Amino acid sequence: MRRWNGWGDDATSMDLGTGARAMLAERLGPGCPQPDAPLAGLLARIPPSRLPAHPLIERSAEARLPAAWGESYADWIRKRCGHLPPVPDGVARPTSREEVRELLALAQAGRWVVIPLGGGTSVAGHLDCPAGERPILSIHLGRMNQLLHLDGASQLATFGAGTPGPMVEAQLRAQGYTLGHFPQSFEYSTVGGWVVTRSSGQQSLRYGRIEQLFAGGQLETPVGPLALPTLPAASAGPDLREIVLGSEGRLGVLTEATVRVSPLPAHESFHALFLPSWDAAEAAVRALVQLRLPLSMLRLSNAVETDTNLRLAGHEKTIALLEKYLAWRGCRAGKCLLLLGVSADATTARHALRAARRLLSRHGAVYIGAAMGRKWAANRFKGPYLRNTLWDLGYSVDTIETAVDWPQVRPLMQAMEQAARDAFAPFGTPVHAFSHLSHLYPQGSSIYAQYVWPTAPGGFAPNFARWQALKTAVAAQIAAHGGTVSHQHGVGRDHAAHLAQEKGALGMATLAALCRQFDPQGIMNPGKLLQDGGPWQE
Repeated sequence: MRRWNGWGDDATSMDLGTGARAMLAERLGPGCPQPDAPLAGLLARIPPSRLPAHPLIERSAEARLPAAWGESYADWIRKRCGHLPPVPDGVARPTSREEVRELLALAQAGRWVVIPLGGGTSVAGHLDCPAGERPILSIHLGRMNQLLHLDGASQLATFGAGTPGPMVEAQLRAQGYTLGHFPQSFEYSTVGGWVVTRSSGQQSLRYGRIEQLFAGGQLETPVGPLALPTLPAASAGPDLREIVLGSEGRLGVLTEATVRVSPLPAHESFHALFLPSWDAAEAAVRALVQLRLPLSMLRLSNAVETDTNLRLAGHEKTIALLEKYLAWRGCRAGKCLLLLGVSADATTARHALRAARRLLSRHGAVYIGAAMGRKWAANRFKGPYLRNTLWDLGYSVDTIETAVDWPQVRPLMQAMEQAARDAFAPFGTPVHAFSHLSHLYPQGSSIYAQYVWPTAPGGFAPNFARWQALKTAVAAQIAAHGGTVSHQHGVGRDHAAHLAQEKGALGMATLAALCRQFDPQGIMNPGKLLQDGGPWQE
């Protein structure tokens, strides 16, 4: 069963060994475990629904509470500390586009707020409810979860927008295909959610980000349906798919998505290499990605993350032998771990790996083999489960990501980590900050930074204040270095205040005009992308 106040299935956990716990104590001091609020207490405080009875709408507190939040740190401490946010007045679970249209017509007539919901994995406040007088309807797409059509000749597959990652892959693999889209939230996130937040998967180097995979679909809007036909290419004016990608529920409800699929690769493997320094590592991966070899993944950890991952791995004797070997080969303090993936036919994979190793060796890379890669692949979706373990030990964790052109990659990565230390300093709180490049492009790279700090005593307010200070400080550095507000998590409400600096006044006016065109009454997911739709209650 899915945890109500943490990540993932309650039968799955990630333990920390003695070495990892010692590292936390050494770098952060003792944790500060907090008591968890009981679910029953939150349910008892939910006010009565303001929506009328309707056969498509559930109005019980038990149905409404899970739709009130996602998986951001703010959501996390609301759940754990018993801080009840505004909740939807009802949850509808349609099974067809016709039922979605009926629900939107009801919302239009009653001027209800509508918040589309997929897997509930947002880490950017996409599901936050405004605290105003208007009733709020959550449209949960979880029952629209089937492969509707597969065109093998064109390699196109149409899914209900509520289809979660495992069901996408299971239904495709039964036919010999894969979408190849594997975000870390894969276990619960949905194909519709990927589209409307412009998601990126771990193997996007091979299969493409969701904007390369999204071929067309069906958007139900308050003013009528928008059909997006599938075309291999077109010179017929602006591509309307682009206004749906990243729209975050502001224009309507995506009910179907047609995506470009690939035959299952005959060979897939992941390999580990170490490079002696960040300078050598960055130069190596930049040259590698600009060579455009048919690789499926490049993931480069900085020195702090490399050390952290080795400490988290346990197996102290094995890691000690590895460290000794790496030092003999020239990778000592400051070394960086690179994970490299190949997904292709056997011949292409062999040639790509050989060419990649040849290039990397010129930068001092030490090839370790595929064993560490297999371990990574086996646990690739379990990272979020560490949040549960860390919380129980008294530590908080959050991630912030961006993307920037190559000249700014190192300066911005360092600035994001330093900004976190500066943000926590007034609270007297240490923070362990580390980063990796998760998606690489010839032009630049994403930067994925992670932060761990001792949880503050006192419940929601002091922890929310620390988190806000962190987000504000890091966002300022991202903007100063020309980075994007988000590379893969979307804007939501958490990042909306920073979007204007990236888009400019005319760009923001254009987005607002699009929202008015499709949603004249402003019922669709207010406060996301644009700073509107309040008041808001933290």
